Amino acid sequence: MDHAALKARLNEIIFGTDTPAGKNFDLALIILIISSVFVLMLESLQDFAGRYQLYLSIAEWTFTAIFTVEYFVRIYCTPHRLRYVRSFYGVIDLLSILPSYLSLIFPGANYLLIVRLLRVLRVFRILKLMRYLTEANVLLRSMMMARRKIMIFFFSVFVLSVIFGSLMYIVEGPDNGFSSIPKSVYWTIVTITTVGYGDITPHTSLGQFIAAIAMLTGYSIIAVPTGILTAELTQEMQRDRQRRRCGSCEQGGHEAHARYCLHCGHAL
Repeated sequence: MDHAALKARLNEIIFGTDTPAGKNFDLALIILIISSVFVLMLESLQDFAGRYQLYLSIAEWTFTAIFTVEYFVRIYCTPHRLRYVRSFYGVIDLLSILPSYLSLIFPGANYLLIVRLLRVLRVFRILKLMRYLTEANVLLRSMMMARRKIMIFFFSVFVLSVIFGSLMYIVEGPDNGFSSIPKSVYWTIVTITTVGYGDITPHTSLGQFIAAIAMLTGYSIIAVPTGILTAELTQEMQRDRQRRRCGSCEQGGHEAHARYCLHCGHAL
């Protein structure tokens, strides 16, 4: 097999998903990715890692070697090398191998290998699930349309948090754990978001009253961003339906899964 034929064959296997070899390659790659992430998770268990450190290190470097070879083979066989290197998957492929080599200089950097899990996103391409990505794009566009309203909402919540935090600092003071305004603001955010760690609690009656107001405020505003996003999502879905027009009657308003026009019955 000559050089050009080898590159074409490798490109068909690595980047293609329409052939059995391409599908098997990508599925095997996903199994390797999930296995490497599982090894990384095991390595974070101190007791387990202490007993099997050698085996875990061998497994990690084996996966890294495989992914390194695969990355350079991708660069070798693709006709658009720079486009692949700059693409989303190209950057993720590079980031999935760099931490292992950085760990030789910076101990602990290998835990950044968890980014390998992003490579599993190829399953959408392999299993022909691109239509779900289309639905995800509708959600993403809705979030982009609502970003200004949500930013204003978060800024308003931040102002309220500073006000409540300052009040609690004045009322409770350092003796009750509110040692500074930033720490009091931290308590307010924890309270408004209904997390309630309990590491700082008001002790005075006035402080408990302010805390109750903060909690009620949190319950009152927690649904605001949901309502904003829901309204934008509804409008975006309506716009998306309008974009799907019938080639016969030019009428819009069709659902994404619709196969026939709801006005004239023509195939979409």
